[in-house]
Amino acid sequence: MIPAEFRYARVSTVDEALARLTEFGDEAKVLAGGHSLLPLMKLRLAAPEYLVDIGPVEELRYVRLDGDDVAIGALSRYSDLTRDPVLLEHAPLLARVSGEVGDRQVRHRGTIGGSLVHADSAADLPAAVLASDAVLVARGPAGERRIPAAEFFLGPFTTPLEPDELLTEVRLPAQTGLGWGFEKFTRRAIDWAMVGVAVVGGRVGLVNMGGVPLRATATEEALASGASIAEAAALAAEGTNPPDEPHATAEYRRHLARVLTRRALTQAG
Repeated sequence: MIPAEFRYARVSTVDEALARLTEFGDEAKVLAGGHSLLPLMKLRLAAPEYLVDIGPVEELRYVRLDGDDVAIGALSRYSDLTRDPVLLEHAPLLARVSGEVGDRQVRHRGTIGGSLVHADSAADLPAAVLASDAVLVARGPAGERRIPAAEFFLGPFTTPLEPDELLTEVRLPAQTGLGWGFEKFTRRAIDWAMVGVAVVGGRVGLVNMGGVPLRATATEEALASGASIAEAAALAAEGTNPPDEPHATAEYRRHLARVLTRRALTQAG
């Protein structure tokens, strides 16, 4: 389908982007890689009056160590994250998950910030940042604020970002030397995961197990109490509300969560 008519503004700095968002208000949407927003516009599920294209904002493309944290610019593309030496050494889970998103075309256009702001519980990156205990940095007219990943996903496709705010950075504690694992189950190679599990440092993020990205808190608590991997993995579906669909019922997803959590925890050692 063809999107509804919209006006287009292309910016090259964060300050320009914030100025346009302030000017246009809640009638605007931010365009980064486009792989989340444009399909919604073609289906007329989103019809913004203005698009603010932040693709040229090079200041938001970086990965670097900042003290004990790994700092990632929100416009960093999956293809760059997959092979970034800082991530490979200090946050290998995120590098691995980035390499599992979509196909090569998607990975060369899609951005980490775009995925997180889209807030789709079926996406891989939100589970990875939850398991990584990340903090998301937003900038707006009032300045900068830091939002823990656990507080960022409020509902399906809903975050606490204000219309005039922009996600600028993802920060996560360095995972150097920590065990990690990632497992997901798909119908076809590049489909959304029926269920996925991201594990690092005793934290477990779940893909497609509810209306928002989730942590497997019962599993984490069991691990912290000294439970075995098998015992902890058996609790992975506790407190979740997975979708119930003909090709993957809720009960089947709960079964997958337990199986994949056991595999990911075993990988993590």
